[in-house]
Amino acid sequence: MARSGYEFYLGKCLLPITPSKLELKIGNANKTLTLMDEGEINILKKAGLTDIDFTCGIPQVKYPFAVYKEGFKSADYFLNLFEDLKNSMKPFQFIVCRSLPGNGKLFGTNIKVTLEDYKLTEDAKNGFDVEVKVKLKQWRDYGTKTVNVILTQAGPMAAVEPQRGDTTSPAPAQATTYTVVKGDCLWNIAKKFYGSGSKYTVIYDANREIIGGNPNRIYPGQVLCIPAA
Repeated sequence: MARSGYEFYLGKCLLPITPSKLELKIGNANKTLTLMDEGEINILKKAGLTDIDFTCGIPQVKYPFAVYKEGFKSADYFLNLFEDLKNSMKPFQFIVCRSLPGNGKLFGTNIKVTLEDYKLTEDAKNGFDVEVKVKLKQWRDYGTKTVNVILTQAGPMAAVEPQRGDTTSPAPAQATTYTVVKGDCLWNIAKKFYGSGSKYTVIYDANREIIGGNPNRIYPGQVLCIPAA
């Protein structure tokens, strides 16, 4: 059964039943070496990619505790979504919104991921419903640099071209706030902070209690939470 106060999004899709358990393995890439007469030492490196595991129920019929933002969707809709995410060769946002009774905000999870693996289980005790075990892995944008050698009278000079890869602006490393001014819309605010207006849903989902049911209606003076990357 879905737990009140938790919402799981794969991209823009809200899972109809909140998984009962979520595991995030936040590893490191440090390397341990053994030096002669010095014993073991730890070589510190940048953090490794986060692994995410959860199991979700996908119903074939509409239950009173299931949530559908755009009306009931059959299991086929969500199973096709998993397959599309696996085969698209593109990362997407994994978002978990947590709140206390009375709309008190808890910490959120908002991370760019890829769908590594998913496993379907049909069990007679679940009727016609399907259980899906999902494995996600954090995605980090990367690119390459090109060095052009230019011949001048003083000799060859190397010029480094800008990095190729994701050209969107980086999202804030930590959650921050933004005060709405006249003429603002969520699309433009998302473009300012994330480099893409299509990510306005990230801001909207984090500020539903302030904005209300219509993401197109924001007013000067409202203070919005801008989730971290």
